[in-house]
Formats: sequence, structure tokens, C-alpha cells
Amino acid sequence: MALRKYAGYAWNLISLVGMILAVTATGLIIGFLSYEGITGVEKPYLGLMTYFLFPGMLIVGLILVPLGAYLVREKRRKHPGEVIPPFPQVDFNDAHKRHLFIFFVIASIIFVLIVSVASLKGYEFTESTTFCGELCHVVMEPEHVAWRHSPHAKVKCVECHVGPGAAWYVKAKISGMRQLYAVVFKTYPETIETPIDNLRPARDTCEHCHWPEKFYAGRQKVFYHYAPNEQNTPREINMLINIGGTPKSEHAKGIHWHIGQEVTYVPTDRVRLNIPYVAVKEKDGTVTEYMSTETPLTKDQIAKSKKRVMDCLDCHNRPAHVYRSPGVEMDESFASSRIDSSLPYMKKVAVEILTRPYKSKEEAKAAIGKDLSEYYAKNYPAVAKAKEKEIKKAVQEVQDIYERNFFPGMKISWNTYPNHIGHFYTPGCFRCHDGKHKSATGKVISKDCNMCHTVLGQKQENIPAGTTPKEFVHPVDIGDEIKNINCSDCHSAGGQDVPGGEEHAKK
Repeated sequence: MALRKYAGYAWNLISLVGMILAVTATGLIIGFLSYEGITGVEKPYLGLMTYFLFPGMLIVGLILVPLGAYLVREKRRKHPGEVIPPFPQVDFNDAHKRHLFIFFVIASIIFVLIVSVASLKGYEFTESTTFCGELCHVVMEPEHVAWRHSPHAKVKCVECHVGPGAAWYVKAKISGMRQLYAVVFKTYPETIETPIDNLRPARDTCEHCHWPEKFYAGRQKVFYHYAPNEQNTPREINMLINIGGTPKSEHAKGIHWHIGQEVTYVPTDRVRLNIPYVAVKEKDGTVTEYMSTETPLTKDQIAKSKKRVMDCLDCHNRPAHVYRSPGVEMDESFASSRIDSSLPYMKKVAVEILTRPYKSKEEAKAAIGKDLSEYYAKNYPAVAKAKEKEIKKAVQEVQDIYERNFFPGMKISWNTYPNHIGHFYTPGCFRCHDGKHKSATGKVISKDCNMCHTVLGQKQENIPAGTTPKEFVHPVDIGDEIKNINCSDCHSAGGQDVPGGEEHAKK
């Protein structure tokens, strides 16, 4: 009875429920924040409850307490035997009211502190890669896994997808509300489409780290390849990649010339693989227009088309979400000794198994473990016995390759999204540099590979030892076809490095 008297108007079901909610939420927030601070563990659903659900419970509870008290007071005011003024009277000489006021002040301070901490931590949580990549784990799993294995794994999602400034933060959160609705009600497409519409310009985000005034003139890179034959024969290409000098220089050339000049183009498909029209603004301000000789656009079509000014993402379109082909993954596994290259036909067999269709990752992993082991037990029993550990290690590595690059749940595999860097598996550079884009004066966008890279050395079976070719030598003699076709015409299927599959593997 004493408690009821002290509680006054708050002694009612609504206010009591509010008190229970507020006290419970406060305890849970303090407890979960302490757990996260002590363990350093950041889990998506834990964060969702700590920074959104529990603060929401606290606010609802604190609203219910005065609401219930107000309803009881109004009910008593209507009773003929009660004389209650319209507004509460605060008299600090009354010990009961003084204690209530002190309690209210202390509770308000605690409430503000808890909600402030939760709000700040909630803001940090929504900016974290855990929130972006793991909360909607089904939808975002492919992009999150690819990001985690990319050179940008130390860069937060928001640093590229949002960038600095309040305006883009608000835009991102509004967009996030639509995405949340799509996830909750499962209205999202089975395969997320790219490129992202209305993405912030690359120069507002990328160039905060990549300083355009300090581009290097060239970069040496060694490409390691292994043939899909019994010996997994190694090949090596040593190249100088002509990145280019400072874009604003009058002598700018090389790959980054494209962002030193103002280059405008018209794509006819969403993924920007087909580019029939290119316009270059020259140093003197004149514009040179290049038109595809195979699929030209009319002047009316060009005028009505939406033109895009070329920036970093027109080549680096998958800077943090790269899915790599089974062939490239196997090459790197051999080069880094994660897989024993002496296992006969390892590359050929592994790539064939990886590129089969599977309904789930579990089915794929089971098939990789079974089929690789059975292949050596059946065809190379002596190797299977002598190199049992190496085969098990290879199985694990091939399973990891599948885990990183294939996502049946979202109908995504390594080649779902074209990567415009280079030209090995997709047209890439050859979207424009195909020798078929010509200006009105007859000037052609060159297909000369030496504009972008120079072969410094090449080691493979069909090159005599001690000789240095001046141009790239294909590992299999395909004659003049090498000049008439693009690399991606043969390699886009994704398997081996040599076109022709088994026929070339025998060679």
C-alpha cells in the first residue's frame, strides 16, 4: 500500500507496463554494451537489438508511464467527489513531491545518457561493414564475401557508397529504407543488378585515397599461369602496365589518359558492354566523335541518348567486389603453393568441377571433395596414396575457391558481373579499342595492345629459352586469329587459360 501511495497516479497497468519496459530495456542496453566492450565482438543482430530495439523499448516504456498517469488523473478529475486542478501543483515543501521531482531529474539524466550513447553507437553501427554486409546476409553475402577478399577489405562500405557530407548520408539512409523494405518483404531481385543507379561520382569518393595528381608512369606486373595439362605446366608473363602520368599534363598518355581528357560515351545496355559512340574533347576544345562501324547510331539517337562522362568506375567497375574465374584462382593457388602443382591434371579437373552447376554451396563442397579424391584414386592410385595430404589440402582450397566466387542462393557465379579491367574474360578495353570505332575524318580508336602494356619477358614452352618476344605470344599457335578476335571470345566461359579446352590441354 505504501508503494501504491508513493506511486500515485502511476499506479496503473499502463504505467506499470511502461516501467517494466523501461527498466528491462535499460538493463539490456547496459548489459549488451558491456558485453561488446569487453569481448570486442560485433554481431549484426546483437547490434540491431542493442542500438535500435532496446532503445525503442526504453522510449515506448517512458511514454507509457506518464500516459497511464494522465489517463488515471483525468478519470479521477471527472469523479464528483474529487477536486483536482487542471494542472499538477509542484510544491517542494511537500516531501513526497520533492522526492518525485528529484527522481524525475535523475531518471531524465540517465535516460538522456543511455539514449545518447545508444544513438551514437547506433550511428556507428549503421556505418559499419557488419551492418552493411551481414545483417541482410542472404542478399549481401556475395558482395560482402568478395569485399572481404579484395584489396579494399580495410575500407568501409560507406566510404565508397556514401562518402563524406550530410546530403549523401541522408540520401543513403532513404535508399536504405527502400532496401530494408525489399529485404523484409522479399521483393528484391534474385540477382542484384549493377551498375548501381545514382551512385555518387567516383571523384567524390575514390579520390580521397587515390590521388589523381600522383599517377605513376608505369607499373611492372608478373602474371603466373599454369596450363590445364598433366604437368600443370607453368607460364609467366612479365609486363609493364602503362598506367600513365599526371592526367593534367600536356604529355599525358597511357591508361589514365582517359580521365585526363573529357571522354563521353553512349552505352546501349545496362552493364555498359556495348558502346557504339565515343566523343573526346581535345585540348583545343574541339570534340572528336567516334562511331562503331558495325552498330552505328543515328544523329537523332545520339541526341536522345543519355551520355556518360568517363570516370574511374568505367574501368574499375568492381574495385571492391571482384569475383575471379576458377582458372585465375587455381593459378594463384599454385603460385602461392596452397595447391601442389605436381598433382597431375589438377588445374583441369578442379576447374571442370568448379564450373558445374550446383543448387547449393553444400552440394558443391560435397561434390568437390568426392570427385577430386575419386579422380586420383581411379586414374593415379599411386599419387593418391603417396600424396594423400596434398590432395586433401587441394580439396579444401578448391572448396574455398567455390565459397568465394559462387553463390547459388543469389544465382551469382564468378562471371555474373563483367569486370571491365583488362580484356581477358570480358571485352573490357576492347569495348572501345576494337579498331572499329571511326571518326568522320577516318581516325580509328586503336586496338594496339602496346598502348596499355609492354611485354618485358615471357616464359613458356613455345618460346625458345633466352629469347625475349617484343609482343605477346599466345601459348597455342592460333595464327592470325589472335589479331581478329578478342581474348574474351574464347576465355569468357571461364575455365582454362587456353582456348579450345581439352584439345589444347593435350598440347
